[in-house]
Amino acid sequence: MNRTVFITGASAGFGAACARLYAAQGDRLVLAARREEPLQALRKELARQTAVHAIALDVRRRKAVQEAVERLPAEFREVDILVNNAGLALGLEPAHEMSLDDWDIMVDTNIKGLLYCTRFILPGMVARNRGHIVNIGSTAGAWPYPGGNVYGGTKAFVEQFSRNLRADLLGKQVRVTCLAPGMAETEFSMVRFKGDAAKAAQVYADTQALTAADVAGIVTWVTGLPPHVNVNTLEVMSINQSWGHLAVHREAQGRE
Repeated sequence: MNRTVFITGASAGFGAACARLYAAQGDRLVLAARREEPLQALRKELARQTAVHAIALDVRRRKAVQEAVERLPAEFREVDILVNNAGLALGLEPAHEMSLDDWDIMVDTNIKGLLYCTRFILPGMVARNRGHIVNIGSTAGAWPYPGGNVYGGTKAFVEQFSRNLRADLLGKQVRVTCLAPGMAETEFSMVRFKGDAAKAAQVYADTQALTAADVAGIVTWVTGLPPHVNVNTLEVMSINQSWGHLAVHREAQGRE
């Protein structure tokens, strides 16, 4: 076993797919997620291949994150790779109709949760002078769309925070990558639409989106490059997704 990999949001989607690929390489895994049942099922599956430590963790709780890191068993304590994957979108309403509670959850998870995990794991990487942090951003952090308001804002933060980490770590052998996927067919839309399967399915209807395995393959590739190579920011979309024309509001003008 080569490295210790700490993955948040590990119970499904990108996180679970990353865990499977790292396990296949023989890397030790620390898997953190809120939902304990799928988390333990994944732990049991991957324990046949590698050493796995699973933590039921809500990254929004700063003290819980601190305790989870401080109480890591000795064989998992030296984290080589942190995949900050925990994140979500809620709702697609315009800003003036959005739920403030949903906004709070997105900010607390996508921004604060990522900050807490980074802050408690990064000092060990700096002390050992090795490590790699992969922050999962989104194309929504660079390209706005109606209803993306706070979700897009949180992912823009992830990208800029990643850049600033690189600036802070100049001279250290600690790498930082922001990976910004576009449309990917995972539980993302089911979460966004709060379990409305019909709405979620419509997002991916009649097209081929990215898969969790696609994104996980990129994460493991980035972290497998020679130690002197840092991929700063990487945006990836399905070939079936691209940018559209600029929106223009048009209104029929009355004539005298």
